[in-house]
Amino acid sequence: MLPNPAKKYQILLIIFIFSFLFASCSKKLNNTTEDSLKNNNTQVINKEINIAEENNKYGYVNDNMEPSINKESGSNNRTFTGSNLKYNTKGIPVLMYHSIDYEKGNELRVPKEKFRQQMSLLKEKGYTTLTLNELYGFFINGNPIPEKSVVITFDDGYVDNYYNAYPILKEFHFNAVVFVITNNIDKVKNYLTSDQIIELDNNGVEIESHTVNHEKLSTLGYDKQFETLKNSKEFLENLLNKSIDYIAYPYGDWNKNTLLAVRNANYKMAFSTSGTWSDKSDGIYTLDRVYVSADFDINEFEIRLTNRNYK
Repeated sequence: MLPNPAKKYQILLIIFIFSFLFASCSKKLNNTTEDSLKNNNTQVINKEINIAEENNKYGYVNDNMEPSINKESGSNNRTFTGSNLKYNTKGIPVLMYHSIDYEKGNELRVPKEKFRQQMSLLKEKGYTTLTLNELYGFFINGNPIPEKSVVITFDDGYVDNYYNAYPILKEFHFNAVVFVITNNIDKVKNYLTSDQIIELDNNGVEIESHTVNHEKLSTLGYDKQFETLKNSKEFLENLLNKSIDYIAYPYGDWNKNTLLAVRNANYKMAFSTSGTWSDKSDGIYTLDRVYVSADFDINEFEIRLTNRNYK
């Protein structure tokens, strides 16, 4: 049996050894945690740097690599029933017009009579004209829509959209969308006024954004892109007392900064001018549309309406 002083020394030695081992383990654990946090932060930073590449497919992606979309939107949409429905694995023609008026040699200006003929064909063939909220619900929430569905859009906000297109749309009870250049409102001849825009938006012709000054977005830095996207959105929201959720890019032009800016400006979908059907695989911020030229006869119009591979 050890003498009492020796026993005390042994106990103190054991305590010292355990204290040293605990401190070493704690330091190693802290270093490991710090390294892990650094690695995680690096991954997040790298993901933010490369986020625009992911947007080429989906629009904005979150940390789970899924579209960052509010799936509760569009809850007031029509519910379509029946057997002749399509689901979001398929595309849909989103028609793109500009002016509805005649001007010799200008393919952007579809004559009123030709526009009526095209709308009459849609009616005769049993097409349903969707709102953009319904299109959003189709792509993002998987809401079924009629097999023969179409979206009608107009770019820029020409006053003939009010005088020529609007009466025909009302006659056929069709929904449509006008993407307006906000700085032209009440300022530029042959463009829509505030009163006309309010009337259209209250009567089945949605008003959405086409930027402030029809800027070619890829020529601007991120800050300037965000500014025109945000300002046009806020202007229309104040005018119409509703949320502006959709935009068409002027000239169909965009780059990686555009995809970040449109997401940060809180748009839900964005459209280019690429000439083909709109499909979820396009990317929710780079959706295609079907260009309608004044030069098309009714047969060419129907081909583009019914054949997604018309090119």
